[in-house]
Amino acid sequence: MKVLVPVKRVIDYNVKVRVKADGSGVDLANVKMSMNPFDEIAVEQAIRLKEAGQADEVIAVSVGVKQSQETLRTALAMGADRAILVIAADDVHNDIEPLSVAKILAKVVEAEQPGLVLCGKQAIDNDMNATGQMLSALLGWSQATFASEVEIAADKAKVTREVDGGLQTIEVSMPTIITVDLRLNEPRYASLPNIMKAKKKPLDEKTADDYGVDVAPRLEVVKTEEPATRAAGIKVGSVDELVTKLKDAGAV
Repeated sequence: MKVLVPVKRVIDYNVKVRVKADGSGVDLANVKMSMNPFDEIAVEQAIRLKEAGQADEVIAVSVGVKQSQETLRTALAMGADRAILVIAADDVHNDIEPLSVAKILAKVVEAEQPGLVLCGKQAIDNDMNATGQMLSALLGWSQATFASEVEIAADKAKVTREVDGGLQTIEVSMPTIITVDLRLNEPRYASLPNIMKAKKKPLDEKTADDYGVDVAPRLEVVKTEEPATRAAGIKVGSVDELVTKLKDAGAV
């Protein structure tokens, strides 16, 4: 069984995001970029399935700018067997919308015929949480989202999902799309020997035109703003004073 893992290049989660002075978007100049953390978890899970003998090949795929090669090389260093880069933008500030990404991934799936697609539940830059679900709809495959535990057995996948009320366990038919949550696993660090080996692993480059997908944006970002500064707290001398202030503020 092949496992396909889409990965996205995003601002590193340790970096403080800065908004451009003109409010036209996020400043990416000299900013460290890395693999989306949820996608790292998906790559790790795919590699574990291969190590357990449940998968034969792990394929990482990224849709975006040419610089996404670095992200794919990270996936290869972690243990993926090969990678596919679909160049769909020239400017790093242009984020490909989820539907366009899903359409491209659907074409990749048709070409590669994997038995399982493992996605991060969302990207930390736009928090869309939509690509996996859209891909499932386009392919007509079953889906299991927000997975914190995954078990593959024959033609079924048993998935424990994180939902608002706790945990939900479902069983879906293969092939399937699974989007993973933070508690599924802890991704491994790529060792230096594996980083060197990753440079020799195959990485195919395609374009959105190769798959006949129009990636022109349907949405327009009108303005980007910093979050409002948090107001200073107020000290009170007693419970009675606290209750009075809460009543005056309309909180109780």
